[in-house]
Amino acid sequence: MTDVEAGGRQPAEPAGRVSTVRPAESAPAAGSRRAWLGLAVLLLPVLLVSMDISVLFLAMPTLTVDLDPSAAQQLWILDIYGFLIAGLLITMGNLGDRIGRRNILLVGATIFGIASILAAFAPSAAVLIIARALMGVGGATLLPSSLALISTLFPDARERAAAIGVWTAFFAGGSAVGPIIGGMLLHQFWWGSVFLINIPVLLILLAFGPFVLPEHRAGVRGPLDLPSVALSIGGILPLVYGIKHAAADGVDAQAIIISLLGVVILTVFVRRQRHLDEPLLDLRLFSRAGFSVAIGSSLVGMMSLAAMSYLTSIYLQSVTGRDPLAAALFGIPMAVAVFVCSMSGARFGRRFGTRNTFVFALTASAAGNLMLLGVGVHGGLWWYLVGSTIAGIGYGLAFTLVSDVSVSSVPPERAGSAVGISETSFELGNALGLALLGSLAALIFRSGGDYAATLGETIQKAGDNPALIESARESFVSGMHIATAVGATVLIAMAMIARFASPARVPVSTGAGH
Repeated sequence: MTDVEAGGRQPAEPAGRVSTVRPAESAPAAGSRRAWLGLAVLLLPVLLVSMDISVLFLAMPTLTVDLDPSAAQQLWILDIYGFLIAGLLITMGNLGDRIGRRNILLVGATIFGIASILAAFAPSAAVLIIARALMGVGGATLLPSSLALISTLFPDARERAAAIGVWTAFFAGGSAVGPIIGGMLLHQFWWGSVFLINIPVLLILLAFGPFVLPEHRAGVRGPLDLPSVALSIGGILPLVYGIKHAAADGVDAQAIIISLLGVVILTVFVRRQRHLDEPLLDLRLFSRAGFSVAIGSSLVGMMSLAAMSYLTSIYLQSVTGRDPLAAALFGIPMAVAVFVCSMSGARFGRRFGTRNTFVFALTASAAGNLMLLGVGVHGGLWWYLVGSTIAGIGYGLAFTLVSDVSVSSVPPERAGSAVGISETSFELGNALGLALLGSLAALIFRSGGDYAATLGETIQKAGDNPALIESARESFVSGMHIATAVGATVLIAMAMIARFASPARVPVSTGAGH
């Protein structure tokens, strides 16, 4: 999808691809002021896309009161964004090669901005879901084009690696910062403000992007494989819908049939990729142990992080009774840990070995999730603060290694495909965490008594029935415990795979975190 790799190497151009850069817009000199200003501009969409993964977590209780979405609609509001990004990342990267990476970046920013306005003033849950879907389409253009343009801005390998390290830190840190930004906005404004904050940032990108970002096009042989795009999205969405339906209404014929339809379509998608000369998803890369471990780590890491962030945001507001700002402040330690450790992951990988670093990072993330078992309805916040911070350290170390290791473990000519898959695994992991672990928590909650679809709705309808409210809160905490414990179990399993299946050392960049 891109011709960038985190290890600092410039991949060889595949047959049939000719890079073209207009002479008037050639790459800035290495280390030039324009290059670093261009990086600063590129960080804006990265931060926005990753923030919008999680910025709604704290807004859901107040949004629920205004729009009255069903339990299934709440989860679609949260994760339709991530699913469309994951399904379109590689496609949009290839489209950027054809029409220009700066062009696709600016078009995507425009779509993202229009969708943000629509989301901010959405009159119903259905309209908000549509707006979030459009934001996913726009976001899918922003990530690959921003990362690809770094190679043009920084021809020097060491500076390019350092720039990618900063890019990764902002991407990983943005998801952790999202709830904090959301809480601060909700303290003063209505829930739509979490979307309107995107507008001034996007205006800066649209104003300065044409002047500080170089254009880059690559001549690619063959058309975009649109059937593969349709199959990937057409398989993922029915499968997730079936899981959501089973969690909300129980396992019935509808859930089984729709889920099986998704499995069949995904099977067709995989078979198609194996027979294409230029597949949308190059499955041959997964034959390399280092690459598979890196992608698996990002997938399960984002799954558990998304579920933990979402469930604890509801816990802090609907169980402990804190307002959005107070709830956001409790998320600061984890956000700081994720950001700081994202800047240091490559350094740890070089010193202790990538295998050992992955094992430590995944184990720390699992330990942090398990510490949430100490959180209760009437106490245990220290367990949350310490546990989320420890988990943040693990997430930060793991995420910053993923792009480096996934690219360094494959041949240079496949680096572009590796970057596309690594970005997709982040987004897909986030969406699956909300869909699978979020649905599991909802199922446990509803099985605990005769409650409404969500905790917030139950409290709202309970009125002067403190016993019902107390019971509902206890049931929600039980669901949160089980979901985070399952997330920790998956992390531990991935740590064991990394320990025994991955090579001791995979080359990592010399600049990221340096």
